[in-house]
Amino acid sequence: MKKVYPDAKSALAGIVKDGMMVMAGGFGLCGMPSTLIEALRDSGVKNLTCVSNNAGIDGAGLGLLLETRQIKKMIASYVGENKLFAQQFLAGELEIEFNPQGTLAERMRAGGAGIAGFYTKTGVGTDIAKGKEEKVFNGERYILETGLVADLALVHAWKGDTEGNLVYRKTARNFNPMMATAGRITVAEVEHLVEPGELDGDMIHTPGVFVQRIIKTNAEKRIEVRTTRKRVIA
Repeated sequence: MKKVYPDAKSALAGIVKDGMMVMAGGFGLCGMPSTLIEALRDSGVKNLTCVSNNAGIDGAGLGLLLETRQIKKMIASYVGENKLFAQQFLAGELEIEFNPQGTLAERMRAGGAGIAGFYTKTGVGTDIAKGKEEKVFNGERYILETGLVADLALVHAWKGDTEGNLVYRKTARNFNPMMATAGRITVAEVEHLVEPGELDGDMIHTPGVFVQRIIKTNAEKRIEVRTTRKRVIA
């Protein structure tokens, strides 16, 4: 199977459609598949259900799709610094399913592992538990959460080979590995594309069997919040 595509537009050709569920990696701007998200925006696809930690930020990542009203529903754990995300939610223009962050990660891991659901104590007795099945194990209350499987998963990796094996770098790993396994089709963008055998097998985080398409990206690495120390003048 030929997995390498020349650009993001061709990598998404023939697989995007209205109303699909899309997972997009990243925590803020860290590990976000920005090149693929821009191509998704440019495709014009609409009524999307997007699964991501916090929908990028204003003007970047999934924030671009919020600007064009291509997202119908967000499954996320954090509004964060995205003012448009908050505005659309408060105005009733965007459907949101909030998940505790660990629950969101486990829902994707479960979906990728073929697990239909799992019980967790997180959210018991809160609004998160409303409408969900509850059981008692060893005297403790647990609620049922379902696994998540997306039509399309978009991930960002530091290195990848032409067979789709991926290596993430430090905190940019975040949600990407779980999403890569939970997408019926997974498309990856990588900063460094190498030939098979060049990656240390013990360092591979996502095996190529989970990745159907891959592109090389030269996207700018933006800093979400720049923090500096005061200059001390001697």
